Amino acid sequence: MSLRLGVNIDHVATVRNARGGIHPDPVEAALLAVKAGADGITAHLREDRRHIRDEDIKRLRAVLRAPLNMEMAATEEMVDIACDLKPHACCIVPERREEVTTEGGLDVAGQNALLVPVIRRLSDRGIRVSLFVDPDPKQIAASAAVGAAVVELHTGAYAHGEDGELERLRTAAAQAAGLGLEVHAGHGLSFGNVAPVAAISQISELNIGHFLIGQAIFDGLPSVVQEMKRLMGAARGAAL
Repeated sequence: MSLRLGVNIDHVATVRNARGGIHPDPVEAALLAVKAGADGITAHLREDRRHIRDEDIKRLRAVLRAPLNMEMAATEEMVDIACDLKPHACCIVPERREEVTTEGGLDVAGQNALLVPVIRRLSDRGIRVSLFVDPDPKQIAASAAVGAAVVELHTGAYAHGEDGELERLRTAAAQAAGLGLEVHAGHGLSFGNVAPVAAISQISELNIGHFLIGQAIFDGLPSVVQEMKRLMGAARGAAL
């Protein structure tokens, strides 16, 4: 199975918003990333609009020729926006105003009643629905049961070096694929830790943002996208 790279451009908007105005433009960054080899673009429209704004999502949808993955909370406002814009995919994530970044996966098993109608409504608009979950067997099974097409495995604990997390990711990826789910992964991945995750054969996409945007300050965005793609390809090739 080939392995795609989705580049999250949220933190280009973070830098822009620190001073206001229009520079740096996350849409320009998205187009540059795709030109450099990114297979898709991810952007998280948060309730508090702390980085990506409504106009950014609209412009991305209008100009991107690569798939747009809109990260969002399962709220009526976000579902309305997604159904109007019809991005290629929506990844539903947990969201709390006080968190700095997404701190863990959805409790799919405990939010069945909330998620089923949201997934159905998005799917009816032709949007692929992904659920951002921890590599937990209960959450993987629940994701299949509520009708999601994709699970994105939260790699934050792995990225922080917690014992046993790589094996948990491998087990979760195999379980999800066995249930007919497409498997993605992301959070905290970098040049230094991406290879073992990229080598998991059931994973078809990695979504990476903060590291790439930060490293781009030193090396330039095209260079870091190309290097991440090289590392991912090498890891997948070595695993075959």
